[in-house]
Amino acid sequence: MKIIILGAGMAGLSTARILTQNGHEVTLLDKGRGVGGRMATRKIELAKADHGAQYFSVKSPEFRLFIDELIAQNIISEWQVRQRENVRYIGRTGMNTIPKHMAASLNIRLNEKAVRLHSQSVETESGNQYLFDALISTMPIPQATELFQRSETVLSDKDQHVLASIEYDPCIAVLAMLKTPTAIEGGGLLLENQPVAWIADNFQKGISSVPSVTLHASASYSQAHLEEDLQTVGNDLLASVSDWIVPESIEQVQVHRWRYSLARQRYSHSFYKLEHAPVYLAGDAFGLGNVEGAFLSGLEVGKQFE
Repeated sequence: MKIIILGAGMAGLSTARILTQNGHEVTLLDKGRGVGGRMATRKIELAKADHGAQYFSVKSPEFRLFIDELIAQNIISEWQVRQRENVRYIGRTGMNTIPKHMAASLNIRLNEKAVRLHSQSVETESGNQYLFDALISTMPIPQATELFQRSETVLSDKDQHVLASIEYDPCIAVLAMLKTPTAIEGGGLLLENQPVAWIADNFQKGISSVPSVTLHASASYSQAHLEEDLQTVGNDLLASVSDWIVPESIEQVQVHRWRYSLARQRYSHSFYKLEHAPVYLAGDAFGLGNVEGAFLSGLEVGKQFE
């Protein structure tokens, strides 16, 4: 069966792995320059920083099998966040090492943004056409909705209700290279009722050879300032945490806007199929949510083709 997957993040890669193992002809299309989606790591000169997902936990036996695979190949390590009881896991050299591992041997086309769906093909911004028997979209639902609106896709009342029921929170991420490490115990700090919700010291976390930090703004702050000048917003966020990050220590700053950082309102099942088209929706907006939920969503939709 010829299957196209839109999005090479955790859900898309999870789906592609099981479909490929079961003998299907699978092509992943992603608009970005690399795989991983929000499992993202960025370099600032010699510094590295995870600027999307910061860590993940394990609840299900299916995800535990995958985690054991990653541990055996020395791709991940444990990380104990002081304000969390359960052990978390991180990519040993950055979160993006996990999707890079998953992508090995898969057929992935990068810099390919889907702009229109036809009955059995998807058209990309570059002008390419990819034929499919079934299509699986793991894009954020607002992006998938825009794609459907530009296409021949007919949405039923139920389809529209499901799409409209899913809501996201944005997140503004600030990455800074520092002259000296922070004094954050354990390398991670959760804050409440402040503009910054999370600070990670990537040097203490073990992924950066020189001091660097990641800040994640709170959902409310991110929503309020999402369309403002990012550099100004980033500087304001850094100033708000000067008790932990000395201003004189900051050397370089980058700011990233995640419009669909976290699915605040998710669809209860692990995936959804449109009623009148061979199109499936999956990702962290379905089922459990977060990193594990995205993996399981991809796994479950992939099992539909066994």
